[in-house]
Amino acid sequence: MERLWAPWRLEYITGEKPEGCIFCVFPSQDDDEKNHILYRGKYAYIIMNAFPYSNGHLLIVPYRHLGDLSLLNDEESLEIMQLAQVCCKALKEIAGPDGFNIGVNQGAAAGAGIADHVHMHVVPRWSGDTNFMTVLGDVKVIPEALGTTYKKLKPVIDGLVG
Repeated sequence: MERLWAPWRLEYITGEKPEGCIFCVFPSQDDDEKNHILYRGKYAYIIMNAFPYSNGHLLIVPYRHLGDLSLLNDEESLEIMQLAQVCCKALKEIAGPDGFNIGVNQGAAAGAGIADHVHMHVVPRWSGDTNFMTVLGDVKVIPEALGTTYKKLKPVIDGLVG
């Protein structure tokens, strides 16, 4: 049997889980670094995905608790798209991906892990990032700890929106 060691993930698995919607709870707290919130806009914020598909996987989340993309107002929709552009620029600068998957998984049937609070994914992709580990082992390897990526992205995003 193959063993992959990622001891830093144990904190996420065994750590205390907040009650309620994390997308509502985290911005109400005053610890952006701990919660991996990279930027707070007027209508939405950027947060790192704690269980990323790839290194640098970001989420853009409206503050309002909505489960349906069609319920966003014009201001929320515009800011979310503008923040997606910021995410792409920042990720290009720090990680140089070859492309991005950008989208919304609306509803549990569509794969939304948190179906009650709509959010947009910005997933950096590299040519050849689907390899034998992903295909044969059904395993993703994330090469950098979230805190390290946070420290790289935060000043870049601040510079882009500041």
